[in-house]
Amino acid sequence: MAGQASVLEDDSLLSRLDRGLARLEWGMALVSGLGAFALMVLAVVSVTGRNGFNEPLRGYVDWIEAAMPLIAIFGIAYVQRNGGHIRMDIVVGQLKGRLLWAAEFLTTLAILLLMALLVWGTWAHFDRSFDFSTPNWSRDSSIDIGLPIWPAKLVVPVAFAVMCLRLVLQLWGYGRAFVLGLSEPVAVPLVMSAAEMAAAEAEQVRGHD
Repeated sequence: MAGQASVLEDDSLLSRLDRGLARLEWGMALVSGLGAFALMVLAVVSVTGRNGFNEPLRGYVDWIEAAMPLIAIFGIAYVQRNGGHIRMDIVVGQLKGRLLWAAEFLTTLAILLLMALLVWGTWAHFDRSFDFSTPNWSRDSSIDIGLPIWPAKLVVPVAFAVMCLRLVLQLWGYGRAFVLGLSEPVAVPLVMSAAEMAAAEAEQVRGHD
């Protein structure tokens, strides 16, 4: 399972790169959230049109299908930085020191290899859909209103590529922690205990007073 995590920062090159990438990831997560909000607005418009005017929003299902990759995938790297993805901590949670960083390094490396393959595969999927010589630059379109599908397909390799950059930085962080024997490395999610989470939440509330 995924727990609450914190990411430490300092003045090192790794931490500066981490903060720079985090800004991009935050922006992508914001776009993903705005996409979800836009779908809620479309749902209200469609239901209002159906019930009030017997005319639902045309192509509503097509818009949902086009927005799904944006909502589901575009913020994946942001969640990875903050340690929010679901994972099994039964074994890793019992490790300490260099054993912990070695385990984190190996699992992160496995994820990076998988994501690199997914970037390659999803880019090929996008490339089959995109064509400058066709209307709307698209070889395929949605069934109802003919939305070009390539923008939705492009979202996936872009999000996965940013995820790969995040994983490379985390590999750097875990490797550095292993070599130097660090207890609290920067640029990697550190799982917080229940007491630490409570203290962080109390501090956040106190900051809004």
